[in-house]
Amino acid sequence: MKHVGENVVRIEAEALRALADRIAGPMASAFDHAVEAIYRCRGRVVVTGMGKSGIIARKIAATLNSTGTPALFMHPVEAVHGDLGMVVRGDVVLALSASGESEEILRLLATLKRLQVPLISMTGDAIYSPAAGRGACATRLSKAGDKNVRPTRAKVSTLAAAAEVALDCSVAQEACSLGLAPTASTTSMLALGDALAMAIAEKRGFKEEDFANLHPGGNLGKRLARVESLMHSGDAVPRVGPKTKMPDVIYEMSRKKLGLTAVVEGEKLVGVISDGDLRRLLEKRGKDVLDLKAGECMTRNPKTIAANEFAATALAVMEEKKITSLAVVDNNGRLQGIVHLHDLWGTEMM
Repeated sequence: MKHVGENVVRIEAEALRALADRIAGPMASAFDHAVEAIYRCRGRVVVTGMGKSGIIARKIAATLNSTGTPALFMHPVEAVHGDLGMVVRGDVVLALSASGESEEILRLLATLKRLQVPLISMTGDAIYSPAAGRGACATRLSKAGDKNVRPTRAKVSTLAAAAEVALDCSVAQEACSLGLAPTASTTSMLALGDALAMAIAEKRGFKEEDFANLHPGGNLGKRLARVESLMHSGDAVPRVGPKTKMPDVIYEMSRKKLGLTAVVEGEKLVGVISDGDLRRLLEKRGKDVLDLKAGECMTRNPKTIAANEFAATALAVMEEKKITSLAVVDNNGRLQGIVHLHDLWGTEMM
């Protein structure tokens, strides 16, 4: 029994290795066409599957959504009772079925063909043999200009044969000792969906900031938060003019409790005075500091950050410069706010 867990993982790992070899070899053309079809989709990717394949389909739809490709899951049973109305021309359907013969999926084919919606299948029947060669499945051009990529072998499932692009996630064996429970097959199907989603995201030029915009909630959203969502702004920002006397500067710093004050001319930041600056001045000049003005005491050209920067960047700057606050400015040097180290505590970065 102690080797069962190890064997399951090894069997599934071997299934993934074989899948990678297919993507790099005989299934390369089909995979590329699937990526292109989804990339050029003007509507949404409608992902469908029944049973365990349906669970994988939901995850693939979620991954597509989170990486910039609008997608939704359609339950095949609900589809034939009205939910097929969610599929319109301009969409692409990605249908998952281990056997390729799921009755619930096959019922959808006539409507999908009538709507002229491109169909991409992911099935477990072994469509592509290593001997087939790269690109062996490209056949004719469709009206939209896409090459249809269909299996070349005679015995394929109904779903694969009906699809414009047929993808093969077959496995040599399930990790279940009875060979019955979907294990390696669902792992392979999930990995193929992830491969599609990541290839499409790469093709779109999907960036970290795009990912952050789609994940505003939870710990992930906190880690990818922008400075503008955390900074103090408006009346909460301590600010004085260069001619403000130091007693008034100290009062502004104490009242706003951010450990510094910005020194501005109009709206433009010209310097900052921090608690540390004030302590050093008092050590050096004593009570004579109270006779000075802000412009004489401020640190000129302070370190600043833009509002659209990640909070993680602000934290890195604070750690590097050993400071607790950063002035936030726009491209013209106008003060927009102050971000404090305390504001970053809830972002899961500290």
